[in-house]
Amino acid sequence: MTDIQFFDGHNDAVQFLAEYRSPGRDFLVRSDTGHLDLPRAIEGGMIGGLFALMAKPEHAPEGNVIKTDDGYEVIYPESFPLSAARPQIGRQLSALRAVVERSTAKMRFATTVDEIITARSQGQFSVVLHMEGAEAVDAEFEYLHTLYQAGLRSLGPVWSRPNIFGHGVQFAFPRSPNIGPGLTPLGKELVKVCNNLGIMVDLAHMNEKGFWDVASLSSTPLVATHACAHAISQSTRNLTDRQLDAIRDTDGVIGFNLAVYDIRADAHLDANTSLDTVVRTRCSLRTLTTRRCSVSKTAAGMKMPIRGMRTLTAS
Repeated sequence: MTDIQFFDGHNDAVQFLAEYRSPGRDFLVRSDTGHLDLPRAIEGGMIGGLFALMAKPEHAPEGNVIKTDDGYEVIYPESFPLSAARPQIGRQLSALRAVVERSTAKMRFATTVDEIITARSQGQFSVVLHMEGAEAVDAEFEYLHTLYQAGLRSLGPVWSRPNIFGHGVQFAFPRSPNIGPGLTPLGKELVKVCNNLGIMVDLAHMNEKGFWDVASLSSTPLVATHACAHAISQSTRNLTDRQLDAIRDTDGVIGFNLAVYDIRADAHLDANTSLDTVVRTRCSLRTLTTRRCSVSKTAAGMKMPIRGMRTLTAS
């Protein structure tokens, strides 16, 4: 195992668990496919991470990426109904619980920083529950309280689609993140409920209006679990210098997103992106946010840099 240890700000491993889907992968067994499994994580120095629960359509949309003269845009998806989202989240949570139980104490759920520190000292891998998009949450927040009791400690109110809480940012390049409305009145109430419960509000996948809505309401440090600098790559998913400064000013955290289309100035889907490009992007985030920049492996099936990144990302 490497001497450098880290906590992963975001991963989508739950989507690929054998306990959740068929065919799936055994998280406890080394694999030559996918970004993450327990043996490779431990060898890479990963002590735990935010494991994302996310509801989505059974089949990925086709023909939804439009090439433009200088980039691309993804057709903005429709909202995903609660009636379909909640059963998926329940199955994902059950699958992750089964993996942790089957790990024979190599893994454990954590709900506090102290629990993560204790797990690290005992050689255990920490799993912190995150949910990306609040489609499974009802307007009365009853299911949010249920998930909190189950261990949820981080929530992204939106993914890159609309829901009753707000409007996620549309994927596009090159374009400003200042597109579309932000949080709905119910979304603003959600931020307050999360603050009261002790659930971190994730700014990833929010458009700029939603970002500032959260910034004006939240009583806690601002966090974007997986994002990069818009000044380097003009993706709508990336944060402007002003947004980065706002995170810094609240003593917040940015999880560095390793998706190549968010770290390259040309947004090309090139897995042979050099480590120099990765380092320059991370240094930019570090400069703008002064202290806190974490690692996020992020999106399922995305292209990540491969040159020089095997050990760094535990991939």
